[in-house]
Amino acid sequence: MKKSERIPSVEIQAPESGEIDLYQKREKIYTRKVEGFYQRIRLFTGWPLLLGYFLLPWLTWDGRPAVLFDLPARKFHIFHITLWPQDLPLLAWLLIIAAFALFTVTMWAGRVWCGYTCPQTVWTAIFMWAEEFAEGSRHQRIKLDQAPWSAEKVARKTLKHVMWFGFAFLTGVTFVGYFTPIRELLIGLFTLDAHFWSYAWTVFFTGATYINAGWLREQVCIYMCPYARFQAAMFDRDTLIVSYDKERGEPRGARKVGTDPAALSLGDCIDCSICVQVCPTGIDIRDGLQYECINCALCIDACNEVMDRMGYARGLIRYTTENALDGKPTRMLRPRLMGYAAILLIMAGLFVYTVLTRVPVGLDVVRERTQLYRETSDGLVENTYLLTIRNMSEQAHEFEISMRGLEGAQLVGSTRVEVAGGAAHELPLRLTVDPAALTNSNVDIEFVVEATDEPSYRATTESRFLGPRLPR
Repeated sequence: MKKSERIPSVEIQAPESGEIDLYQKREKIYTRKVEGFYQRIRLFTGWPLLLGYFLLPWLTWDGRPAVLFDLPARKFHIFHITLWPQDLPLLAWLLIIAAFALFTVTMWAGRVWCGYTCPQTVWTAIFMWAEEFAEGSRHQRIKLDQAPWSAEKVARKTLKHVMWFGFAFLTGVTFVGYFTPIRELLIGLFTLDAHFWSYAWTVFFTGATYINAGWLREQVCIYMCPYARFQAAMFDRDTLIVSYDKERGEPRGARKVGTDPAALSLGDCIDCSICVQVCPTGIDIRDGLQYECINCALCIDACNEVMDRMGYARGLIRYTTENALDGKPTRMLRPRLMGYAAILLIMAGLFVYTVLTRVPVGLDVVRERTQLYRETSDGLVENTYLLTIRNMSEQAHEFEISMRGLEGAQLVGSTRVEVAGGAAHELPLRLTVDPAALTNSNVDIEFVVEATDEPSYRATTESRFLGPRLPR
């Protein structure tokens, strides 16, 4: 990136002593409630995530949970699709697609994922709502924390932590419900009949949710999440970010409602600091772009509310770009953004095609390694193989095994086997051939398995046939 295209960063001034304490005690952030256009959008992005998370384990599909990661059986059910450990490359592929989706969205609109849909943001918002319900508004919470302990303070604090723990427990149980059928899990937990690991993971995820969303909050976004650190590599001067318009807002100053700022030689910012009070990470957006900003737009809605009361135009704080703030044209279609988007579309399309055309049959072939080959009593050369046929569908199928690549070879043993749905079957087979038909002592062959009732269920695996060394 050219030097002229870089976004200016905010410099933090050192104290008069010349030292900055890297381990400062955290100052609690008391956020102020605000409503507005962008907060209504956050409802439509946050609630689907919550509802999807809590409802999916309860859905059933063909008599089993619709989404179940059955680790003991090494099967992962996602509605009508059943994935096996052999399908783990699909997971890696999906993670790469998610990474490119994040790059594309960040390049275009900054940290909108963090501000609107990130689980940390959504769960923290729920915990903040519980805090406000139990302890009151921002001013009341500050006053309550500064007040000496009393019966009312104990009651309000207790109610808050009970609500936090209840939602955290619900989150932990639901998470474990993705790995153990949730109906059985709940009965087992409350009857003390559940497996030890069910209790252990429920306690772990309950505690993690309670700590992350209740206590750490912005600390997760600022210090623990790596996204906050590497996002700058994806930003440019045309990235859509939440920004304060200094040209319009400065100099700041208090004034009466309806006062013309030009008459007082002031900008539109009345220095009310409400934009700071609503920020979940505790930053002042008026200081410029900061990596702590999660693009949640709370400051936009808060500032627009103030501008409405003052009779000024909205947009003192708004979604914009660095180029737009400098009066330069904004380029929405940039080569890097288009490149990210193209790669994302190609990979997503190939992934969908691969999943939809995936054949739910697997075949592994292991050749006996204790001996290179064996000569039978009737003069034939024989190799022994162990075939493992995996039926990755939910219905039982009969499979027929064949071999190709070695002319005149014969399979000895049963070449038809029925495999139950979601099961694997091991089948030993011998392969014999007349030594006169061998043209090489090491021949590449291929085993084929095909469902007799569904020809599209077909899998092939390569192997080798070893014979005696041929004379030169």
